[in-house]
Amino acid sequence: MPQVQLLDGKKIPFENHINGFELTKKISKSLEKIALVMEVDGELKDLSFKIKKDCRVKIITAKDKEGLEVIRHDAAHIMAMAVQELYPKTQVTIGPVIENGFFYDFARKDPFTKEDLKKIEKKMCEIVDRDVKTKREVWERKSAIAHFKKMGEKYKAEIIESIPDEEELSIYHHGNSWHDLCRGPHLASSGKIGKAFKLTKVSGAYWRGDSKNEMLQRIYGTCWSNKKDLDDYLNRLEEAEKRDHRKLGKEMDLFHFREESPGSVFWHEKGWILFQRLIEYMRMKQRLAGYKEINTPELLDKSLWEKSGHWEKFGEHMFTSDTPDEKTFAIKPMNCPGCVQIFNQGLKSYRDLPLKLSEFGKVHRYEPSGALHGLLRVRAFTQDDAHIFCTEEQITQESLAVTNLILNIYKNLGFKKIILKYSDRPEKRVGDDSTWDKSEAALLSAIKQSKLEYSINKGEGAFYGPKIEFVLRDAIGRDWQCGTLQVDLNLPGRLGASYVDKDGTKKVPVMLHRALFGSLERFIGILIENYAGKLPFWLSPTQAVVCPIAEENHDYVNNLFEDLFKEGIKCEVDLRNQKINYKIREHSLAKVPMILVCGKKEVADKTITVRRLGSDKQETYKRDEFIKNILMLNKLPLN
Repeated sequence: MPQVQLLDGKKIPFENHINGFELTKKISKSLEKIALVMEVDGELKDLSFKIKKDCRVKIITAKDKEGLEVIRHDAAHIMAMAVQELYPKTQVTIGPVIENGFFYDFARKDPFTKEDLKKIEKKMCEIVDRDVKTKREVWERKSAIAHFKKMGEKYKAEIIESIPDEEELSIYHHGNSWHDLCRGPHLASSGKIGKAFKLTKVSGAYWRGDSKNEMLQRIYGTCWSNKKDLDDYLNRLEEAEKRDHRKLGKEMDLFHFREESPGSVFWHEKGWILFQRLIEYMRMKQRLAGYKEINTPELLDKSLWEKSGHWEKFGEHMFTSDTPDEKTFAIKPMNCPGCVQIFNQGLKSYRDLPLKLSEFGKVHRYEPSGALHGLLRVRAFTQDDAHIFCTEEQITQESLAVTNLILNIYKNLGFKKIILKYSDRPEKRVGDDSTWDKSEAALLSAIKQSKLEYSINKGEGAFYGPKIEFVLRDAIGRDWQCGTLQVDLNLPGRLGASYVDKDGTKKVPVMLHRALFGSLERFIGILIENYAGKLPFWLSPTQAVVCPIAEENHDYVNNLFEDLFKEGIKCEVDLRNQKINYKIREHSLAKVPMILVCGKKEVADKTITVRRLGSDKQETYKRDEFIKNILMLNKLPLN
């Protein structure tokens, strides 16, 4: 007699076949009410799926990640159904689940408006209330194409034509009047979705992502399993909008972008001060950790990229130039091949290892114009790269040292929640299993000793070795993947790197690729948003502005400014003929940490009145005491 094994080990026997609805009923009435779909031997299935043989089953509810994704997928379908009920001549194309929600692309002559989104959302609620049933059917390819063409759905017909012949075509019906091509799975009815959804925006999107194709309209939505989670997310969106680094960058006069050089940052004086201060901090941390800083050319011959393997793997993302002597050069998209050339200069011994070479290298990678997003997604950026050349026996200790360094730096910069993602050997890889065993064990050991939360991405390592990704959680709960650590068993050998071992033989070193921030530009964007522009004092591009109350205070103010400037404080003096409250508002908007007010009383008492960013209170200090305190605040956090 066939049987279903549940996660807790319990086995439920059945005759002939059993579907998910019957199975949940057998398990418990409470589970029957909250079950959404099920996982059968690792594959998600509708509850209507018939189980005919022994298998392992997990019942999926809204508490599961997979359950929330199915709710979002159904919400996308119901949105498309609502659109076509309201605007019958609209064609539907694709509607996948994305992070925090879903979208659907539509072909429609008239543009959707904000008012249209409200109408569509209202219609979606009506469909949820109708609790229309879901039914899955498998269709024959030719008849499916003919069916959708007859409906005027040319995009659906084109999608079906591109699906491999051996793949099953499933059609999902929501009620009697609407259906769509979809792999599924889906909920049993529209009522299971609930009403914790919101349509957020409309944007343009090319059909199949190709700019040569026609432009469609993409409606985005967010969907959650309950109203509280929806409200929390919408509040985060609102807060994220306030913290948008592009908006704050303008208010703080840090940078701008231009169409003449898409994806490249035009740093203003204050933004460049911030950039260089961050490098100064990183440089000191790395020196203390034993790194030697190098710099390699931005332009390298194509032949080097072919040897390294990047030309084959990454060529389409590289910017190239052909010279009059018929050579092809590429602007580097990464720093590693150049770093190996530094290592290769001169004979290296096992006594020289580990050798830690760091570089703030400018790299260029082609990104589609539509993907560019302020500092967070650019074409030209600076990597805080380092490559550690070591022996196989040193992988563990060096991996742990890198992990601890990264965690310490993130802590110094105010990030308390760090999550690690570990990726092990992929199916296609280089190197023998014993070497992979060693490198994987080394990275896992480093992770475990860090005592941080981590997840395993099975089979997602690089073809040359396993890797760790360091994910930061910011002040409003968003996750950012920043630092990486990779074990490379491939590139050093391809580029001729070697060292002389104890026994006098030549061996190929292991190379650890390490980035702390990844991209300095992107990390600065993350920092600005995490702090809502109110950067730590030592990192602020303008740390203080000295403001006189009246013209007779100018000499005192100028003298104070000179003293602070000589001590390395990044300060300005504001001698404009404006009221002091106007100046305070303006400099507060620019996120200046301290506004130093000097009037008749301060001049007489040799004091300074301080207005700190975000506080309505004023504090008065003796001039010498204040300078001593501010110098302490300006120290790099190297602990």
